[in-house]
Amino acid sequence: MQQYQMQIDDYLKTLSLHRIRDIYVQEAENAANTKLSYQDYLHRLLEQQVLSKIERSINRRTQLACFPQVKRLEEFDFAFQPRINEKLIRELSTLEFMTAAKNVLFIGAPGVGKTHLAISIGIKAAQARKRVLFCTAEQLTQDLAAAEVSGNLNKMLDMTTRIDLLIIDELGYLSLTKQTAKLFFQLVSKRYEKGSIIVTSNKPFEQWGDIFAGDEVVAAAILDRLLHHSYPFLINGKSFRLKTINK
Repeated sequence: MQQYQMQIDDYLKTLSLHRIRDIYVQEAENAANTKLSYQDYLHRLLEQQVLSKIERSINRRTQLACFPQVKRLEEFDFAFQPRINEKLIRELSTLEFMTAAKNVLFIGAPGVGKTHLAISIGIKAAQARKRVLFCTAEQLTQDLAAAEVSGNLNKMLDMTTRIDLLIIDELGYLSLTKQTAKLFFQLVSKRYEKGSIIVTSNKPFEQWGDIFAGDEVVAAAILDRLLHHSYPFLINGKSFRLKTINK
């Protein structure tokens, strides 16, 4: 009997059915005790294997997304920011906007929940087994500049088109150079009508020229592509950080 079980373990290991390998003995005992049919027993094993695979996939995609922290939509205090369209945010969390390659822009002062909302939608996408990447605008433009210097810019731009959802955080906290502004434009153009972007920024749209090295033409071109198919949220509310401090 022991040799028979060792062979089963080896077969399951060879087939990479690790979850079944962990549970099949206990599940066999449960099946015997509850008089489960062979078919039901097999269904139970396969179900657990599939659920385990999905869980690993979600965990891996969440890890690869590089979220700085875990922020869930269920934790967001809409009562503290009543001017945010909660219904629309919850509709966006169904991810239908990604099917049409639409963008989401969260514009507002520091602390109003822009990054929280961006991450929470990103986590929903990762849980749906979509490819997600979170990065700050500073980090992204530095990577683009480095790729250009090393001759890998086109490769990096092509890579971004394979990302289902790109989240660019903190656009506007640091002004870009004329060169990085043009690289940012190339990135947005590459994803235009192909993949969704979520942007958070502390600067209203009329000040985006300041972000892009004073180049109003580049700023207008970027805004034109981001806003063409988009859901802009202009958040005028109190800071969650001040709320925490005042407690």
